[in-house]
Amino acid sequence: MEKRRLGRTGLMVSSLGLGTLTWGRDTDLEQASQQLRMFLDAGGNLLDTAATYGEGESEKLIGTLLDEEFSREDLVICSKAGVRAGDPPSVDASRANLLRGLDQTLQRLGTSYIDVWFVHHYDPFVRVEETLTALEMALRSGRARYVGVSNYPAWAMAELAVLLRQDRYEVAAVQGEYSLVNRQVEDEVLAAAEHFDSSFIAWSPLGRGVLTGKYQTSIPPDSRAASQHLQGFVSP
Repeated sequence: MEKRRLGRTGLMVSSLGLGTLTWGRDTDLEQASQQLRMFLDAGGNLLDTAATYGEGESEKLIGTLLDEEFSREDLVICSKAGVRAGDPPSVDASRANLLRGLDQTLQRLGTSYIDVWFVHHYDPFVRVEETLTALEMALRSGRARYVGVSNYPAWAMAELAVLLRQDRYEVAAVQGEYSLVNRQVEDEVLAAAEHFDSSFIAWSPLGRGVLTGKYQTSIPPDSRAASQHLQGFVSP
C-alpha cells in the first residue's frame, strides 16, 4: 500500500486508514483482530479511533490488541477528543475537557502517546486560544506527536493553524466526511487544508456504507443500518 507524508511532517501514513467506529460494540475482539491483521498485511498502518466510539470501548479494544497481539510501533494511531458523552453527546473543546479526554484515551489504549490527536468537532462557545493551549500542552508533553482538527469549518481551521504556526506547530491533518454523496468539503475545507499544507483524511468515503450497494434491496442484518447504535448514522 502506498505511504504518504502527513502534511509537512515527517510522519508517513498509509493511503488508506482503518476506522474503528464499530469496534467494542458491533465488532468484537476476534473480528477486530482479523481486520487489523489483514490491514497490516496489506501494508496499512493508519488506525483511526475516538474517545466517543462505543463510549470508549473502541479504544479499550485497541489497547487489548496492542497488549496481546500487535506492536505499537507498527501503527500510526489517531484519536479524537472534545465531545462529552450523553444523549445526545455535546461538543466541549475546552482545555480542561480536551486534556482530561487525552489522559483517558492514553489509559484506555495503554500507550504513552497518540501519533495524531484531533479536536473532534468545532466548538463555537470556546475561544480558539483555549483550545490552542490544550493542543500545545499535549505536544510539549509528548502525549501527542502531531495534532489536527475534525469536522471544522474552513475558517476555524485556518484561525487555529495561524495561531499554531506562531509557536512553530501546525495542523498536520484535517478530517471531514467526503464521498460521492457528501462533497461539502470541496467548497472550502479542501482549499484551506491545501493552503496550510495539511493532509486531508476523509471519513466515510463510502457514504456511511450506502455506496457499497448493500442497501439497494434490504438492510442486511450485519450492517450498520441494522445496528441499534448506528441506525441514526446511516439513515440520513
